[in-house]
Amino acid sequence: MSYVTDYPAATAEIAANHFLQRLSVETDCADVWSAFQEGDRDFVLLHVVGSPETFARRHIPGALHLPHREITAQRMAEWPADTLFVVYCAGPHCNGADRAALKLAQLGRPVKIMIGGMTGWADEGFAFNDR
Repeated sequence: MSYVTDYPAATAEIAANHFLQRLSVETDCADVWSAFQEGDRDFVLLHVVGSPETFARRHIPGALHLPHREITAQRMAEWPADTLFVVYCAGPHCNGADRAALKLAQLGRPVKIMIGGMTGWADEGFAFNDR
């Protein structure tokens, strides 16, 4: 028996529920890029870390800068209650997107994390807005 099969695989139903749950709270860089390329902007992309200067130097095109520390009920009232927010930070080594997603969820807002963040975006070869 290998380490792979030390634990039996989940049933198809359990696996389907697990992956559906993950996809309900995550998206990836390629899906965000594709949506922007095709004009399917049915979400707001938020860059949730760093200073305004850092954001101005480099960010994902189409993103708005809203640091997780500034996510409040008053600020989020700028958007309709059913607006989906996609949050990202520097990359897998950064928990800013998790912090932002938690705050948004606690405010009752739909939210997904763009897994990989800026590191994932760069790995895909997508362009940044650079100064």
